[in-house]
Amino acid sequence: MIRILFLGDVFGRTGRRLVRELLPDLTRAYEVDLVVANVENAAGGIGLTIKAADELFASGIDVMTSGNHIFRHAEIIEYMEQNDRLIRPANYPAPCPGRGAVLVTTRSGARVGVVNVLGRVFMEPMESPFETADLEIAALARQGAQAVLVDIHAEATSEKKALGWHLSGRVQAVIGTHTHVQTADETILAGGTAYITDAGMTGPHDSVIGMRKETILERFLTGRPVRFEAARKGLRLEGVLIGLSEDLGRAVEIIRIQRSLPA
Repeated sequence: MIRILFLGDVFGRTGRRLVRELLPDLTRAYEVDLVVANVENAAGGIGLTIKAADELFASGIDVMTSGNHIFRHAEIIEYMEQNDRLIRPANYPAPCPGRGAVLVTTRSGARVGVVNVLGRVFMEPMESPFETADLEIAALARQGAQAVLVDIHAEATSEKKALGWHLSGRVQAVIGTHTHVQTADETILAGGTAYITDAGMTGPHDSVIGMRKETILERFLTGRPVRFEAARKGLRLEGVLIGLSEDLGRAVEIIRIQRSLPA
């Protein structure tokens, strides 16, 4: 069985520590062929820097997806142009730097495509994630992809569910990211597509979706703007393990993963 490990949004320094310390054992224990992670909050809780990206690749991540915060640090633009394993949402406007999909060869020799799209409900206006996913999947098929995983980075559960059904039977996995809260609806859709609304967060869970809860509470209680600060406690890695059939044609299992470390 080909196994893909997808890590929910890696958040700040603590998220990078969790990846560094836990990923090697997870990869060995589950005989993982490919590790994909959403990393758009890996630097200070918002955006990605070159240093953080290099650290995560060195820790064992094979492909990094992102989202609406990926361009927070301008230095990542040139890095992204030079490294096709760091992708941004494919439905950004055409002049946007970077790529929205990549085809990689796994440890066992399988050719797996990874696509990243951004939702539009309660988000910035973008091209349709549905039409964009269709185009990227078709392009990967022409390149010889044997399986495809799609990261839908979005707010609305309905939009993620809809994309899952839209792609059911045409890709092997549709994984939701962005909310930093792992959902319990992992399933295999008709046609053999693994689906979960949100893979969760790899970072500090003694927090409000990664930020210091005291700071966020002050904002809610007073209505005044505050400076967000990344939390440091409640360290937990979250994600999903996806098993593909021997011929790579369908997903046969999806398992939620949670692993903790002391603060």
